[in-house]
Order: sequence, then C-alpha cells, then structure tokens
Amino acid sequence: MADVALPRAKPQMIEDSAWTRLKHNRNWLGFWFMVPAMAFLIFFLAYPLGLGIWLSFTDTRIGRVGQFVGTENYEWLWDDSIFWLSVFNTLLYTTVASAIKFAVGLYLALLLNENMPFKAMLRAMVLIPFIVPTVLSALAFWWIFDSQFSIISWSLKHLGLINQNINFLGDTTWARICVIFANIWRGVPFVAITLLAGLQTVSPSLYEAATLDGATRWQNFRFITYPLLTPIIAVVMTFSVLFTFTDFQLIWAMTRGGPVNATHLMATLSYQRAIIAGQLGEGAAISSAMIPFLLAAIMVSWFGLQRRKWQQGENND
Repeated sequence: MADVALPRAKPQMIEDSAWTRLKHNRNWLGFWFMVPAMAFLIFFLAYPLGLGIWLSFTDTRIGRVGQFVGTENYEWLWDDSIFWLSVFNTLLYTTVASAIKFAVGLYLALLLNENMPFKAMLRAMVLIPFIVPTVLSALAFWWIFDSQFSIISWSLKHLGLINQNINFLGDTTWARICVIFANIWRGVPFVAITLLAGLQTVSPSLYEAATLDGATRWQNFRFITYPLLTPIIAVVMTFSVLFTFTDFQLIWAMTRGGPVNATHLMATLSYQRAIIAGQLGEGAAISSAMIPFLLAAIMVSWFGLQRRKWQQGENND
C-alpha cells in the first residue's frame, strides 16, 4: 500500500492554538509572566548562594584557585573561639534589637493610627531614619559615641554627672549597647509603618461593637487588634530578624567588629576572613553557617502562620 500523506498543521493554526491557550489558561499565562523574575532570582540569588556553599568546601584564596577539602573549613571554625563569639554577638544583637524594634514600632503604629493634629507630617518624620543611607547613619552615630567629641559625654560633663568622657566604642559592653541602639533607630520605622498599614485594614465597627459591650482599650487590643495583626506581625518580624541577623554596613562603619571582637557579627567576620585576609573558603564557610539560623527564623514564622490558620479553621492552601 502506498503511504498516505497526512495533512500538516498550518503554522497559523499552531500560533492560534498557543495564543488561545495563553488567553484561556491563566496558570500558563502566569507562568510566563514569572519567567523573567525566576531568571533574575536564579542568576543573582541562587547562583551566588550555590557558589558560596561550594567555596566553603574548598581552600580557595584570593588569586589562587582552591581544591576541594571537604568539611575542613567547618572543622576549623568549630574550634575557633572568635567564630563562636561572633555567633553569640549575632544572636544577642538580633534578639535584643528585634524585640525592642517590635515593641517601639507597635507603639508608634498604634499612636499614629489615632486621630491627632499633624498626623501626616508625623508619619513622614518617622520614616527619616529608614530613608537615610546606612553608612551616613553609622558615621553619625560614630561621631555621637566618639570617645573625645561625643555630644553625650559633653552634655553629661556640663551637667556635672561625669568627670571624664565615656569610651562608648572602646568598652565591650558599651560598644554592644551602642550598635544595638543604632540598629533599633534605623529599624523602628520599617516596623512602625508596616504595622500602621495593617491597622488601617481593621474595621472601626469592631471597636465600636466591643466598646458597646464594655470592652476596655486593653481588651480591644488583645482580642481585636493583635489577632488581626498577627499575620502582618509574623511577616514584618521575619524580615526584621533577617535584616538584623545579616547586618553588615552599620557594624563595619561604626566599630569594624571591635573592640576585641566584641561587636563582630557573623557577616562582618565573614568579610574580614574572606576579603581582608583573602581566605575565601573560610569566609564562605562562615556565611554558609548563617543559613541554618535564617531558615529557622523563616520556619518559625511559617509554622506560626499555619497554626493561626488552623485555629481559625482556614484552608492551608
């Protein structure tokens, strides 16, 4: 039998089919809209992350290609007291700063949500610390806490409260307090404005009904405001913890990890070992050691949100 030639689909029909699928299949259309963002994230985030993890298993140095050494860098860090001090400093810095930023930010959000004169101007002023570049803020605080020209020491001396200048950035305890204070000053606006946006979504009728039932301001906050803000609090505090844990500019511009490594965070120590000392493998190992802490913070937030959905009887999809 002679072969029967099958009719070929016309190119126009194929193009029409693809276009029709794009018009009627929203998931397919959404996928193609996501492709540029996916490519951007893979190129600028996933690839550097993977390369950093790979370098942590090598003895790469600046100007020299390294060899695979397995977990040697991690074994070295396990016995490195400075590394463990940086872990302690990072956890202390993140915990204290994030907790205070949340408390102050929530208070400011509640305050700015009230009817008051010049409310719009006050909201704009709250954003100033967040808008100012980090390095400029760090230099300003470095001048404020300077051992010779500190405005704080000058004021206290003229009030007769102290006899000599306080060495803020030269004392280990004071240095930690100063960098934590600087981070709080910069981070409070982000928390406050984000929580304020969440407060704007709470219906005033809920407060009116609760007030008619005899609820106090504290009961309104506990049973209405806080439960409705929980998802936003989880998201904003996750970002706050991540930003604080990975902070570099503020610490490096103010103290460079001193005095005697008292303010060295894992990020600054990684930079010092990798770039200044030239030990890229060891620096990458310190950066990779930050990943479990960051994943833990994200998972705590995620499980908290899932538990909240379960309590409210919502679908987890």
